[in-house]
Amino acid sequence: MTTKADISRQKPAGLPLLPGLPADRPLIMGIVNVTPDSFSDGGDFAAPDRAIAHGRALLAAGADILDIGGESTRPGADPVSVGEEIARIAPVVRALAGEGAVVSIDTRHAAVMRAALNEGAAILNDVTALTGDPGSLALASESGAPVVLMHMLGDPRTMQADPRYDDVVRDVYDFLARRVAACEAAGIPRDRLIVDPGIGFGKTVAHNIELLRRLDAFHGLGCPILVGVSRKRFIGSISRDEPPKERVAGSLAAGLAALDRGARILRVHDVAETAQALAMWMMLR
Repeated sequence: MTTKADISRQKPAGLPLLPGLPADRPLIMGIVNVTPDSFSDGGDFAAPDRAIAHGRALLAAGADILDIGGESTRPGADPVSVGEEIARIAPVVRALAGEGAVVSIDTRHAAVMRAALNEGAAILNDVTALTGDPGSLALASESGAPVVLMHMLGDPRTMQADPRYDDVVRDVYDFLARRVAACEAAGIPRDRLIVDPGIGFGKTVAHNIELLRRLDAFHGLGCPILVGVSRKRFIGSISRDEPPKERVAGSLAAGLAALDRGARILRVHDVAETAQALAMWMMLR
């Protein structure tokens, strides 16, 4: 069990080297949900042609990475079949990666990871930190791709049912430390790993705020930190209960706070607004 004293506040780790991506500034990961039921934009880009057009627009607005997902992991979401998930994401990954985009595949299923990699995806982003499918760890090791390891309490159907922690930062840190160790044991070097504390995934408002306040603790893992706060429910809970698409200002505030604490990647819906905020943040620094 890690104590607060054991969690060292080290210098932020460098990003994995990816062709075409800058290594000297934080990166913007634009979200492309090819789903009918995601919490923020469910159905907006469910058709492949609309998802492809949206991905192109995000790139033009300043996205460095496109994170493409075919299964909603919003609270209460039901799983979809692997075949359906592949059918949703494959044409979108193929088109955007074929045009030169750096594509991340947002999935917890090894077969979907493999299909996306075959279509040109470059990064694996797993909300279960490679625990959701017995084949994921070996596939990730064999692929050579960078991997995002995220913390989630339970699964999307149950994660918001009264989540509890002894100390949310220490508990999430310990989980991610175990996953980093498991990846290294499977042949995935630490410099291919990115960690994500999983804001909103099995956390109360208080848990999310504590994770953001103490985000720099996660530098002790020796991996770059990705943060996804975009349009999440806790922002509305703190403010005036705005619907997801009206949480842009709160998303920017939380994202900039994460950058101040050493986050290296922001996963966002609103790329143009985030790119503008990031440019100003960098200038002021």
